[in-house]
Amino acid sequence: MRKLIADLFVSLDGFASGADEKAYFGYDGPDLSSWIQREISQPQVILMGRNTYVILAGYSATATDSASVRMRELPKLVFSNSLDEPLTWSNTKVIAGNLEQQIRLLKQQTGDPIRIFGSLQLVKGLMQLGLVDRLRLLVFPLILGDAGLEPIYAGFQRTALHLAETQTLDSRLILLEYEPENDITRD
Repeated sequence: MRKLIADLFVSLDGFASGADEKAYFGYDGPDLSSWIQREISQPQVILMGRNTYVILAGYSATATDSASVRMRELPKLVFSNSLDEPLTWSNTKVIAGNLEQQIRLLKQQTGDPIRIFGSLQLVKGLMQLGLVDRLRLLVFPLILGDAGLEPIYAGFQRTALHLAETQTLDSRLILLEYEPENDITRD
């Protein structure tokens, strides 16, 4: 059975972005760059929602940096009931219909892990359905306050998580890896 891993970049106060914020909230560094390269180099199928597809395809489809080149090579799935194939970004297919049914079928197939980068509404829906196996939060040392946009946890239901792993990047970013409590066997 395939694992579904959701990666979210988040400010300390829970926002995915902020007004006039730079990429990575302005906290790019060698450890973060290495982590991104290592993660993108792994075998995987990328799953995203329509909005994330539009943003990433607009940039990564023609960019020449190594992460964008790798993204073009990887198989990508867009969950959308409004997009039609063919899509302009190479190796990208649309899946539509009932979210729970489609993702359960996808997870039951053999193959590489499924990864989600961003796609807040998709992650929220999959968390509520109990389909996320690992939630990875890369926490940036920044409080956005009133400038915060895209609150990560807005609309989530109560969800108990088990801390599975932590890592510090560039002596300032904290990667928190969680598994839903209902997937953890306790003694």
